Amino acid sequence: MEKFETTTAVTAVLREINIDTDKIIPKQYLKTIQRTGLGKGLFSELRYNDDGTDNKDFILNQPSTKNVEILIAGDNFGCGSSREHAPWALLDYGIKIIISTSFADIFYGNCFKNGMLPIVLDSDQVNLLMEDASRGANAKLKINLEDQEITTSDGLIINFKIDKFLKHCLLNGLDDIDLTLEKAKKIDSYEKKIENDRPWV
Repeated sequence: MEKFETTTAVTAVLREINIDTDKIIPKQYLKTIQRTGLGKGLFSELRYNDDGTDNKDFILNQPSTKNVEILIAGDNFGCGSSREHAPWALLDYGIKIIISTSFADIFYGNCFKNGMLPIVLDSDQVNLLMEDASRGANAKLKINLEDQEITTSDGLIINFKIDKFLKHCLLNGLDDIDLTLEKAKKIDSYEKKIENDRPWV
């Protein structure tokens, strides 16, 4: 997993509330266990018309959100089934940071496991950031995880909270396997001790 670095990027706003994981990545895209290639299916029911052409009214099809890396979403983002394909699709599309007033617990945890940063703010702060993002491609947000700060295009700084352990994992690019490997010496030592104490095992 890549180390999370300070990000200054274009932001897209999705105001709809209760966007579930099926809307993020519909079930027809779940046949793969690969983490790549799912970006094409991200929000497909919203992004594409019935004939497969782009829905020009959808935010991710707007010229101003090209190369978007930050998404500001409505309440209760990522609810529904626990499919890990949802953060995979977002990340494959290029979105690394999601800001909302609330996330479904499993989706929230899956984001961190895949190197994404979900940020919880109160409704007034989210509305302020949505307004800032509505200015288009020139209105970029800066997200500094180390200092836990969001800087708007006007220079306003908003602080956010995050669990210390989850922050440590993102900053150092540590997934569950990496965390286990950090303890490799202790694991080897324990296994040798067991081998010496109970050679019959």
